[in-house]
Amino acid sequence: MKKNLWWTICVLLLISTTVISWKPSNALKNIEVKSAVTLGAKEYFAQYVNDIYQAAQLQQSGMDVAVFQKAITGYLNLKLANKLPKNSNIITVIDFNKSSREKRMWIIDVVNKTLLLNTLVAHGQGSGNDMATAFSNNNESHQSSLGFYLTDDVYFGKHGRSLRLNGLDEGINSGALTRGIVVHAADYVSQGTINAIGRLGRSFGCPAVSPAVSDMVINTIKGHSMLFINGNSSNYTSKFLDESAPLNYLMPAGNNTATVDSSRVASL
Repeated sequence: MKKNLWWTICVLLLISTTVISWKPSNALKNIEVKSAVTLGAKEYFAQYVNDIYQAAQLQQSGMDVAVFQKAITGYLNLKLANKLPKNSNIITVIDFNKSSREKRMWIIDVVNKTLLLNTLVAHGQGSGNDMATAFSNNNESHQSSLGFYLTDDVYFGKHGRSLRLNGLDEGINSGALTRGIVVHAADYVSQGTINAIGRLGRSFGCPAVSPAVSDMVINTIKGHSMLFINGNSSNYTSKFLDESAPLNYLMPAGNNTATVDSSRVASL
């Protein structure tokens, strides 16, 4: 009797162990299907942006990833429209949502995923005091203009060595050349000015930088590179913020990979 009881217990234990360890065959299939799911176009583009953002350590420098995505969208649209030179891999981003006391200008090599410079930059007198809140394309407004620009020629003017900017957003910054909106050096762009008056000095609408870095800035971004100025304005719209063309280029139809091919951008 005891022998039969022990045999019964052993059989029950064996059955319960088998049931616990057994998995339906489709469970493995589900795991395989899940791992093979490809990224959607928007997720694919976001991954490309985030890859550069993380590698260049832009978060640590204070850049908002949403602002960077706008800049990259414009950059790719300009590249695809052949408005940038073949070897143009430098972009400049200015974020006027930030205080003038912060380093709110970034120069980035997007192909090599490197932050080249993060520095102070002034806004126009008519745009506000510490914060830039008003923007204009009008001459004599002394306000900054938002949007996408191409850097133009270098010249020597009343502010010394300067770099002209050509505004690409019609009605938003298209008056930049006639207004004389340029990158130039200004003594009021310094930590000393911030310490003295609680903010940077202001320009007549130009993105003025410190004399200590002006030559480096001009030498790095001259030659028809892209400059993007971000700010808080309900009136700002731009065709260069349309993600359709960049999405289609980065992830052509039929792409079955979940890894962004950055070499496609480098080849533009």
